[in-house]
Amino acid sequence: MDVLQITNFQFLCADNDYFCPMLAVQNTLVSDDLTRVRFVCDLKKCHGACCVDGDAGAPLDEDEIGTLEDCLDAVIPYMTEAGITMVESRGVFDYDELGNYVTPLVNERECAFAIFEGDTAKCAIEKAYTDGKIKFQKPISCHLYPVRLTKTFGDDMVNYHEWHVCRFALIHGRRLDVPLYKFLKDPLIRKYGRKWYADLTNQIKAEEAGNKNLKEV
Repeated sequence: MDVLQITNFQFLCADNDYFCPMLAVQNTLVSDDLTRVRFVCDLKKCHGACCVDGDAGAPLDEDEIGTLEDCLDAVIPYMTEAGITMVESRGVFDYDELGNYVTPLVNERECAFAIFEGDTAKCAIEKAYTDGKIKFQKPISCHLYPVRLTKTFGDDMVNYHEWHVCRFALIHGRRLDVPLYKFLKDPLIRKYGRKWYADLTNQIKAEEAGNKNLKEV
């Protein structure tokens, strides 16, 4: 992926001939999709498909592997039998086709930590967290979805990952007029801190004000 600096605050990233404006926020480059895309999860419509569909588990940071291993005993009571069998035989992580750490899958389908309430998939890790059993909410990649993080020249690229299973979230987000960066406020703060999020929102407001002034000229 090539990154071209256009101004002090705007970048263009070329990925498969697709160009998207980027905001430079501290040591990250943030796609303007986070301001453009309206998104609010609609669990009643999607039934937690992101925990079930796909060809690999949820991406894991290396330090999350140890965290998961440490809290596994508290998470196991919430897991399915198939999920328990998988992590007991394979461990709490696997590798995707690029060799990156991911959560293991059950029958090459749902995440080993997925649990089901009726026909809706939820997360055993998050359930244990909500019940006060552990302090780890869930992998940051799950918390941030539909944003995905990649590294370029040592900086994090914060990009929107469009996936058809989230089509109802796009409809719901447009109906409520909630931009993606606001929907993901808590996980973005968890990942980068409150100062980073404040810098992001200030840049977005400045850009919106500049665009408004241009329209009025």
